[in-house]
Amino acid sequence: MDEARGTLLKSDVVYEGRVLSVHRDEVRLPKGNVARLEVVRHRGSAVLLPMPDLDHVVLVRQYRYAVDRWMWELAAGSLEPGEEPAVGAARECEEETGLVPSRVEALGSFYPTPGYCDEKMHFFRLTGLRERGEGEERAMPDADEDIRVRSFSLQDVRDMVRRGEIEDLKTAAGIALL
Repeated sequence: MDEARGTLLKSDVVYEGRVLSVHRDEVRLPKGNVARLEVVRHRGSAVLLPMPDLDHVVLVRQYRYAVDRWMWELAAGSLEPGEEPAVGAARECEEETGLVPSRVEALGSFYPTPGYCDEKMHFFRLTGLRERGEGEERAMPDADEDIRVRSFSLQDVRDMVRRGEIEDLKTAAGIALL
């Protein structure tokens, strides 16, 4: 089906950060009307499902300032400019969990908030995990991250989602892909 698309008429960068930028765009929409839209531009991210075995997945617990709470969630991270999502997934797995995968399997890619953001989340199952080498730090979180790492049974994680203990959408979506 060939559907009409919008046409960008004007774009102003309102904010430029290290992870995202905010644009105020003027767009001619498919019906012909002109709208002013605020759009968050993001280079994409990798969402990790590190699995030590078929019945377990590794989650991270970290403080999320925007919602002022500690959360159990799947590790994830922004892709570097030009980085392939699978490469970013392996890199983020090592950085955030201290685990090095031998296999990286794509599970799907999704736009979490397409109403105002172009971020595409790429979900990966990571297996054949080994801990970082001796003498190496277990995990290497960014300076703004305080991360705790733990393996859970898939059933426990599914139960945590149902009970509302996991409030992070990417985690609920990632677990549903298994």
